[in-house]
Amino acid sequence: MKITKVETFPVPPRWLFCKISTDEGIDGWGEPLIEGRSDTVRAAVHELADLLIGRDPLPIEAHWQILTKGGFYRGGPILASAVAGLDQALWDIAGKARGAPVHELLGGPVRDRVRVYSWVGGDEPREIADAIAAQVGNGFTAVKMNACGRMGPIATPAETHEVLARVEVARSILGDHRDLALDFHGRVSVTNAARLLPLLEPYHLLFAEEPVLPEHLPALRRLVPRTSVPLATGERLYSRAEYLPPLLDGIAVVQPDLSHAGGISEVRRIAALAETFDVPLAPHCPLGPIALAASLQTAFSAPNFLIQEQSLGIHYNIGNDLLDYLVDPSIFAFADGHVARPQGSGLGVSIDEAAVRRAAETGHRWRSPVWTHPDGSFAEW
Repeated sequence: MKITKVETFPVPPRWLFCKISTDEGIDGWGEPLIEGRSDTVRAAVHELADLLIGRDPLPIEAHWQILTKGGFYRGGPILASAVAGLDQALWDIAGKARGAPVHELLGGPVRDRVRVYSWVGGDEPREIADAIAAQVGNGFTAVKMNACGRMGPIATPAETHEVLARVEVARSILGDHRDLALDFHGRVSVTNAARLLPLLEPYHLLFAEEPVLPEHLPALRRLVPRTSVPLATGERLYSRAEYLPPLLDGIAVVQPDLSHAGGISEVRRIAALAETFDVPLAPHCPLGPIALAASLQTAFSAPNFLIQEQSLGIHYNIGNDLLDYLVDPSIFAFADGHVARPQGSGLGVSIDEAAVRRAAETGHRWRSPVWTHPDGSFAEW
């Protein structure tokens, strides 16, 4: 079997899909993406495709080594994301060629179902209450929300109280038998995190996500000893080497993204590294159906898996949503806050190629919002 073609498809609302074709008619799909930089990643995918055309798709690890190291310069979000989508597609082909789900190729499943959480938003307490109540009504047992909007370098008492008020509302709706995760989203300075985290302890968070920006990761060693709140990070880390320092500093949950951190091949190694620190895996995935499928295949095979993010109904999905490009959307049927183990070969999803090609004709130009502080200076979004 030989790889004959690599194609990419920018599809709304903000995703990029890739397809690897072979001369035996076995195709694989992946989702290489950096949100807001899909054109850049797309160019990288086609540069890397030169290393794959004409080759056997099945020696995935050999391909991963060449894709990540063969250009001398390595790492970073663009290259790691381009490799991630190609890696997903290669695993998809490998599973289909062997008539098995990818999790079987990774050693077999260690669980029958995977717990998932849903994102909720709204800056007003009433909006949060309604959004969480709706997700509880949908059967979800865990939700995640942003801790705040724009926040100054040293928060005012009002800004601090607003965070606590949101969490109080959320906990009152969820009760004691459901989980709440809080996303700092890099908006909270180290100083503000040090003040907020002890105040959040009574609400028994599942985790506080991205408590510091990636460039400020050494500050974790100051924050971890000051709070019992589990700290999570990883959506902007792209290799196991980048995970080692925060693990040594006491991070409680790792959150690699299967479309950013080198794909299935690298994320399974990140999970194994985290396991040696007794740290669970909660893959980041506010993305599309292929990214979620790859995440689930990893989740079913990782002993230290905790919970899976998914994007159904998320505010980014305007016009198109998680299920729109699937032949059979029931693969992501969430029941009681869980999803069943996929039985299909490869990544377990069948992509509606005709719908993808139609959508790619329109494409998208999604960009991350740019925020400023009242004085006009840059503010973290």
